[in-house]
Amino acid sequence: MKQALKTLARAAAAIAILPQLASYRIRSLILGSDGALEASMQLLSLVPGLSGQYLRRAFLASVLEGGCAKSVVIEFGCLFSQAGSKIEDNVYIGPRCHLGLVHLERDVLIAAGVHIPSGPHTHGTDEASPIRNQPGRRRLVRIGAGAWIGSNAVVMADVGRDTIVGAGAVVTQPIPPGVIAAGVPARVIRRRNEVGLASA
Repeated sequence: MKQALKTLARAAAAIAILPQLASYRIRSLILGSDGALEASMQLLSLVPGLSGQYLRRAFLASVLEGGCAKSVVIEFGCLFSQAGSKIEDNVYIGPRCHLGLVHLERDVLIAAGVHIPSGPHTHGTDEASPIRNQPGRRRLVRIGAGAWIGSNAVVMADVGRDTIVGAGAVVTQPIPPGVIAAGVPARVIRRRNEVGLASA
């Protein structure tokens, strides 16, 4: 019964987003897919509760180039800016997250207020002209399967599978799999499998 209700809710969300998808397609001809995505997500991010989760997931499944799995949860206030992103099964994205060009592998947990821009060079830094006029270089940031990113972290480089990034950390260099990292800039504190050994 529960599965049937979920299937019905997904179908209802797919129908409900049709006007937003039509608007997205038209705006993408003018603004490009990334600009149109940002504008659509600003509206969809404001829908609260379970209905908002279903609408955001249905919309992103239709427009993200890499897709968005039907088991993903995307909470209130989340913004996406890059249509080249991919979100795999059982990913949870907490409230008020801002995500650029990302690949979130299966079972990733993203806590509230996390920022994952499209790499560390989204703007130039030359003093000769205003920063807003300087082109940047976007690159895909990959968060490995089973990783957990703590609240208010900023992640500008890849995070390995099963890794924990502490709250408020700033990831500027790739973090290997299976570790706990924290700090500004983030550094590896220990391997996750060492936690049990330390308490023995």
